[in-house]
Amino acid sequence: MTRLTNKRVLLGITGGIAAYKSAELVRRLQDEGADVRVTMTQAAQAFITPLTLQALSNHPVHLDLLDAETESVMGHIELARWADVIIVAPATADFLARLVAGHGDDLLTTICLAAECPIAVAPAMNQAMWGKVSTQQNLTTLRDRGISIFEPGDGLQACGETGTGRLMDVPLIVDAVSGLFKTGSLAGRHVVITAGPTREAIDPVRYISNHSSGKQGYALATAAAEAGARVTLVSGPTALPPPDRVTLVRVESARAMLDAVMNVIDGADIFIGVAAVADYRPATTESQKIKKQGDGSITLQLIQNPDILRTVATLKDRPFTVGFAAETEQVIDNARKKFEAKKLDMIIANDVSNQEIGFNSDDNETTVITRAGEETLTLMSKATLARRIIELIADQLVTESQTHG
Repeated sequence: MTRLTNKRVLLGITGGIAAYKSAELVRRLQDEGADVRVTMTQAAQAFITPLTLQALSNHPVHLDLLDAETESVMGHIELARWADVIIVAPATADFLARLVAGHGDDLLTTICLAAECPIAVAPAMNQAMWGKVSTQQNLTTLRDRGISIFEPGDGLQACGETGTGRLMDVPLIVDAVSGLFKTGSLAGRHVVITAGPTREAIDPVRYISNHSSGKQGYALATAAAEAGARVTLVSGPTALPPPDRVTLVRVESARAMLDAVMNVIDGADIFIGVAAVADYRPATTESQKIKKQGDGSITLQLIQNPDILRTVATLKDRPFTVGFAAETEQVIDNARKKFEAKKLDMIIANDVSNQEIGFNSDDNETTVITRAGEETLTLMSKATLARRIIELIADQLVTESQTHG
């Protein structure tokens, strides 16, 4: 599997002669598996046409902040939520200055203001402009704000001068973008994650289940692997492809999921219970399909399933244990009760009654609850949210090791 498989890359192009290299950049990002969408400033369109980028990316190119068609659904916010990473290449000196100042007067700067995902800039400009104190101060400010700088190279420039300011070579930009997804924050850790629904058989044809798609659990498995962990994903039935660099164990029922978890939990550092495990199962499973009854009714006796999260949380040498609370009302209160009752280290609460962030959506909005307090993670893609949750878990582990060390 290639390095950027299933990654969403938003490429911003600003008005410099190096904009012609953005066509190759789109292709090379796609070669690594990325889904690439493009936004261009007005000046960028003087150097390369939107039609070229549209043909290469297979998506419409986003140009205008005040576009009646896209802004009816807040297009700039949607793009910011869609992206796993934003890369501006080339980034002119003017764009860098406006990014530092927090401008939101065009589509690209507004997307950057609204983004929760990582942002990287690949500057390209005349060597004298690059060397100016103001430019270097702007770069320092951006670094301090967590924005990655893909440093320009040396050589002959389009203006005929020689010096630093050439856009980083396209293969190196692709390498740098790939590197943004490899934090190493969980290097050497073993992470066990459950995902998806469970199915509790009534007879050979029917079962009790729920609407969980497994998307958030699979995204967390990918994010943990990107962070350097050895990941075991215990998954109920889903339609999702196996995540790269993850050991996948497929199960059907809650009891099978518990058995699979207990087989791998010894020595694990982190357990994340994302699966929507059925709370109950039929007391008996019929060996043949149940036929319709004469009066048109049927009674099922249900018994409680094992509580996988509680079982792990009460182990003698338990891992750092994270739960999910999928609620439809009193979301935070119910999540806190679950957090306390099961003696968890962290719980992630989300409102599954909201179709925009429910089981089958590609986006999510959650509140992370720990002993230290709460942090709300606003609406973003499940992939971006997964990376943020992994960061919070890694930070919590560092804090605990310092406290107990």
